[in-house]
This record gives sequence, C-alpha cells and structure tokens, in this order.
Amino acid sequence: MSEPNRIPIPDEISNESIRTFVSEWAKITEPERIELVSAADDARLINEALAAGELFPAGDNRYYSRSHPGDTARSEERTLVATSNPADRGRYNNWQPTAEVKPQLIERMRGASRGKTMYVVPYLMAPTGSPLAPYAAGVELTDNRGVVLQMIRMARVGIDHFATLTDPDFFVRGVQVTGNPDALGHGTANDQRLFATIADERTILHFGSAYGGNALLGKIAHALRQASYDGRSSGRFLAEQFLLLGVRDLETGKTAHICGGFPSASGKTNLAMTLPPQALGERYRVDFYGDDIAWMWVDDDGCLRAINPENGAFGVAKNTNELTNPTAMEAIAPGSGAIFTNTAYNERTGEVWWEGLTPQPPTNLDGWLDWTGASIAERQPAEQSAPWAHPNSRFTVALDRIPNLAADAADPAGVVVDAIIFGGRTRDREPLIRAIETVADGVYDGLTLGAEATFAAEGLDGQLRYDPMSMRPFFSYSEGRYAQHWLDVLSQVRQLPVFAHVNWFQRAPEDGHYLWPGYRENLRALNWLMQYRAGDVHGQQTPVGVIPTAAELDLSGLEIPAADLEQLLQIDTDRWMEECQYRQEHLAELPDLPAEIWDAHRKLRAALAEQAFVAESSASAISGE
Repeated sequence: MSEPNRIPIPDEISNESIRTFVSEWAKITEPERIELVSAADDARLINEALAAGELFPAGDNRYYSRSHPGDTARSEERTLVATSNPADRGRYNNWQPTAEVKPQLIERMRGASRGKTMYVVPYLMAPTGSPLAPYAAGVELTDNRGVVLQMIRMARVGIDHFATLTDPDFFVRGVQVTGNPDALGHGTANDQRLFATIADERTILHFGSAYGGNALLGKIAHALRQASYDGRSSGRFLAEQFLLLGVRDLETGKTAHICGGFPSASGKTNLAMTLPPQALGERYRVDFYGDDIAWMWVDDDGCLRAINPENGAFGVAKNTNELTNPTAMEAIAPGSGAIFTNTAYNERTGEVWWEGLTPQPPTNLDGWLDWTGASIAERQPAEQSAPWAHPNSRFTVALDRIPNLAADAADPAGVVVDAIIFGGRTRDREPLIRAIETVADGVYDGLTLGAEATFAAEGLDGQLRYDPMSMRPFFSYSEGRYAQHWLDVLSQVRQLPVFAHVNWFQRAPEDGHYLWPGYRENLRALNWLMQYRAGDVHGQQTPVGVIPTAAELDLSGLEIPAADLEQLLQIDTDRWMEECQYRQEHLAELPDLPAEIWDAHRKLRAALAEQAFVAESSASAISGE
C-alpha cells in the first residue's frame, strides 16, 4: 500500500482518512521517514532515546529529560483559538480567524521536519466504549520522540482504538513540529512559536515547542480547548480543567464523587491525590480518578456523570514530597516508568531532586547538575541561590501507577457526580467551605473563581486574579456562551450535585499563620459537604452560602485553636462588599453573559448589603445611639 514518489506510509495504517492526513502533512513538513507507534513501542522508544542522549536513567525504570532552556512551560501568549466565526471571540481565548492563522502555521512548518522521523500517534482521550469516545479520538503527528513517550503515558495510544469508532473520519487532527529551538526567538518581537486550536475544523497545529501542554496535543489542546468546543457544538457534554475523586465511607459502603476547579497553586493535585487524615483512616478511603481534566455529561436517567479523559498524570514536581503528596511520591517511585523533566539530576547516581522534595538540597554536590545541565558544584558565588530545578519541572507517569486509583477509573460509564467544588488561594474573605444553593449561583461562583495575585508588581493588593472555572487559558469560545452551556447541560439533570467553594489558605491577620492545616485534613470539609447534601447537617446561612457550624465538622484527632476555627467559619461582610465590586468589573468584561449570572451577582450583593445594614443597626442599638 506504499504510495509511489512519496515517503512510505506504514501499511498498518489502513484508515484512509488517517493516511490522507499523514500524507498531506508529510508533504508540508518533509520528514525523512514515517513511523506508526503504539503503547507497545514504549520500551523500544525508551532505549532509542537513551542511546540518543534524549533521556538519562534515573534509577530502576525511571528516566530524566531536559528541555531547551527557552521551552519550559505552556506559553499562553503564543496560544490561540481560531475559528471562522468571530462570535467565538472571548475575553481570554486569544481568538483569531482561521484564514489568518492557518497559513502562518503551514508556512512555519514547511520543511521543518527534514531529517527527522514523523511519528504517527493515534490515541483516545477517554476509556474505550465511553459515550464520549467519538470526541476522544485523535491522531498527533510529531517529530519529537520525547513527545511520543509522554503521550504514551498520558493517553491510550494505538491504532486499534480506532476500530471501535462508528465514523472513522471523525477524529482530531494534530500536528506538532518542534522547529529549531535556538532560532525561534523565544520572548522576542520575532518569536516564531505559535500554537493554535482550529476548533471548528477539529485541527490542532503547534509549532516551536516540545514541552508539556504545548506539545502533548491530546492533553490541553484536545481534552480541554477542542473538547470544550465540541461539547457546546454537540450540546452533549462539558470539558473542564477539574479534578475528580471519590470518598468512600467504609462503614456505610457509600462513595461520593466530587469534581472541581482550582486555579494554579491552589492545591488541586494535592487534593486529587489526597489520603484520609490518620485519625479517619479506618473510616474513609479516597479514590483517585484524575487530577486535571474531567468530561461531564447527562445520562439517560438524568444523572450527571464524569470521566477523566487522561490516562496519566503530568504533575508539577516542586514542593511534592511525602507530606504534601505521599500518593504522588509512591506513584513515581522506582519501577514506575516515570519521566522527570527539568528537575536537578545527578549524572553519577541517576538521582533527581527538586525544591521541596527534602528540606535542604543534597550536601554532596558530586555529579549534581541543575535543570539547565550546569554543574552545581562549579557555580559561582552569585549563582548559589539559583534553584536547582525549574519551578515548572514535571513528572509524567501512567495512571495505573497511582496507588489509590479507583477500581472503576476506566469504566466507560463514568461516575455520578455528587458535588462540584471551586477553590482558590485566598488569605481572607473565603471561609473553609460554603455550600451554594442553586445552579445559577454555582455557575456564577465558578465564573468569579480566583486566587490572590502572586506577583507584587501586579499591584493587586488582595485582589483576585480571576480564573473562571479554572479555565482561563483554555476557553475555546466566549465565556458568556460557555456559562449558558453550563446552565443548559445542568437543566437536564434530575438530581443535581451540590456546589461549594473551599479555601485551605486562610491566614491569621496578626501573624500570618495558616488557620487550617490543609492536605489530608481537607477531607473533613468534603465530608461535611456530603452530609449537608444528605440533609444530615444544616450549617449556618450567610449571604455567600451555607457554612458549617463548628459542631458539625468532624475534628476528631485534630487539634485546632478555637479562635482559628471561629475565624475559618465566618465571613467579613465589608471584605465581601469590596469583592463584589471587583466581580462586577470582572463580569462586565465577559461577552454574552446570561441574565441568570447577573441575577446571581445582584442577589449576592443585595444579601451582603442587608447583612451589613443589620450589623450596623445592631451595633447602633448596643451603643445606645
């Protein structure tokens, strides 16, 4: 079946649509050869990468890789959504017309894979047999072996997955071309990197990066941007940057499934992989489903169901240790097949290290290289304080290596969602947890999700950097129509999940200490939420939702000062009134916002104003005025 006068396409590719796709892009990128890969090729590709110096051994069946110094993170400013419809332009999605973007990418990719192999990576971003499987099929063409190895850990890779599809032509077409990293002009006015999801053509074209979300096209570009667009176009599902976990009550045998969105550095991965507190370990088990993406749909019985479309974890290494995330540490242990990227590496022993792995870095510097490959022992005095690992250093590991992976994680039917939570890093205003009463209020809360600005230079003292639904970098159409799609999908649900907002990061205003211990103890707040949903506890009503009473939280085995607990379970009305003004300005920037969202905002503002009036009147009465 090889085609004359062209680079031979592997005979194993019998799907004519895939063959046409491969042939078209081989003409453009001009690789030296074409190779079809599957998960079964992992060991061979690992050995090839080791021989080529692309990977280094990091102990028993673990590997280390180092990216180009200018290619270390997702590049949001170079990432676009393109369609033929200007109505898809949103506040955050960097929309541009396809007619302008696609020719630019084709021209940059032209001849850019000469002398390289084009790897054909067919994959599925859903368990086989899922109702959403048609939207999960994709083929990534890449000229980078490291990208293939990461994709094998993050997706279900193999041409056999296409045999079950009803429409063999309906798949996402992705092309990733690395280019010459030294000639791309990273960060300059002539930066040649460009990453586009052409959503209405179900095509993803990424040029100029071999790193993470820029290059693993099945992950963010497909499973979030493209899937979100597909979900609305079909009217069938939601695709969100959400964790998904299960909390099993070993006494009753019931499991509650919780998904939710958290902005960067707000504890999402640690919560997804959490274990029960030691004091509650005999009563509860936490099941891991996913730490980054959830697809949700309404089944024939009116239940909201969810799956994790990914087949692996792509975690931030920094501050991952036995205290913060023992589950991750066990998942990436020797024998796991994990790939570490841009951590520090010891070329003599094969060890890896990152900031936060241990309280102090290794004292014996022999063989240690920082993430750029420079010797740490030979650093000049001015370089001593520089980090050993890049702040965005990563580990990639297959899902089946997660020790508390749920037994039904691969069930194509997914799991019924009992709760949807949002959580940002805020030092005040947000209590430990607050339950939210209605769907419109829950969607409103998600759209106004944010975390405190982390850079003083932004000049946002205490103001949140809003990250609607934790999807700010991943919207594929306008935020207002996105909100309407949420309302439309949830209007079909017969037994709605409970919405809630959580915050593990409140600090005491006097000395700045954290009021809540966090990590495994966070399960206590989730347990209260499920008891509230069941009607077993009732909490205290506030303008921002229902907050637990101190007596309702199961604090057995946890010592927490009464003053701290009191502060965790109250709201500052004045601070919330200020927050409402910020939200007003934020929402006004989002196009096409449904009336129900503005109604929820006005309702919150009115409830806060009423509480402030009551408090002022009470204070006046007490003072005798």
